[in-house]
Amino acid sequence: MPADLAVIGLGHLGLPLAQAAVAAGVSTLGYRTGPEAGPLTAAELRRMLARGFRPTTDPAELGRVRTAVICAPVPRGADGALDLTQVKAAALTLAERLRPHTTVILESPVPPGTTEDFLRPLLEEGSGLRAGRDFHLAYSPSRVDPGNRAFGAANTPKVIGGLTPACTESAATFYGRLTDKVVRARGPREAETVQVLETNYRQVNIALVNEMAVLCHDLGVDLWDVVRCAETKPFGFQAFRPGPGVGGHAVPQDLAGLTGRSLRMVELAEQVNGNMPRYVVQRAATLLNEHGKSARGARVLLLGVTYKPDVADQQGSPAHEIALRLMQLGASVSYHDPRVPAWSVLDRPIPRADSLYEAAAGADLTILLQHHRTYDLQGLSVKAQLLLDTRGATPTGAAHRL
Repeated sequence: MPADLAVIGLGHLGLPLAQAAVAAGVSTLGYRTGPEAGPLTAAELRRMLARGFRPTTDPAELGRVRTAVICAPVPRGADGALDLTQVKAAALTLAERLRPHTTVILESPVPPGTTEDFLRPLLEEGSGLRAGRDFHLAYSPSRVDPGNRAFGAANTPKVIGGLTPACTESAATFYGRLTDKVVRARGPREAETVQVLETNYRQVNIALVNEMAVLCHDLGVDLWDVVRCAETKPFGFQAFRPGPGVGGHAVPQDLAGLTGRSLRMVELAEQVNGNMPRYVVQRAATLLNEHGKSARGARVLLLGVTYKPDVADQQGSPAHEIALRLMQLGASVSYHDPRVPAWSVLDRPIPRADSLYEAAAGADLTILLQHHRTYDLQGLSVKAQLLLDTRGATPTGAAHRL
């Protein structure tokens, strides 16, 4: 059965797009590119299936759609560069079935130039068709924010950059069915660079506030009060909060390999944010020492091991490094997370606390790494022997804050 849309790649980008399309009444099939884990719950997936979403493993079905969106993951390789292997595989699979007048859109986070210089030749050579003449080609940066209840697909503007004006308009027509606002970029490179800027903006600003957290602790200043006051400024300031590290799927890019010039602020931001797990463990060891205990043999409970609150995704979560460093110090580590029924660090299973309050009462130190809505932090602060809050979520004075 033909479909309006094929989403190629059913991971953290593809599944939310498919969900939004199905909700908008778009006939949608999903093609998996590999062992991908998406952010949707089993109940959300069941609702999608009930509304007509069709997962498929048959590549022939890709040749029977009006629009194909490539959402293949782009991890970092061993050399630190973005690995486009799965984008290439998706393109080759689609190219063999590509029909004239199809609109092909790339949403994977890629360096500027990828749509024109990497994806376009693969599609043209594999199909015998020409982009901009026989089929439409465009790039649109994904703006998925799992767990965000205020902004979803419908009220988040979609940026689109097409190979030609006609390509842009074709992609705009498709996304206009999903969102209230479409923003047209000059072309694919501009749209790709929007994704780079948005990702790096987050990384740099979190790094700034993380450095402020370290500085304020050394000065004896309440950073959380500083941020609370600063965010009242109605211009020139956007509040970011510190934390134990920066997780998620978005990979900062300095583009040194493309331009020969590194974005020094991004490079430094990665160093600052990458050092936060080490800093959290340092603070934990210091707190234990101040209360007459050693990190060696201490019972440490980690609360929340996902990278965002109220989602199950652990991609890039600093909890892994924090747990590993604590174990290297000789601590006995356990965890609690309502979204994660089992957790391992370097293939070593970490004990899960069944009774949260009992575990907090029995631990020498409890560290809040992620603030899930189900956590009663007032109650936890009463039960815990010692509580380190890396998210500034506990009531003032109820815990030691980052």
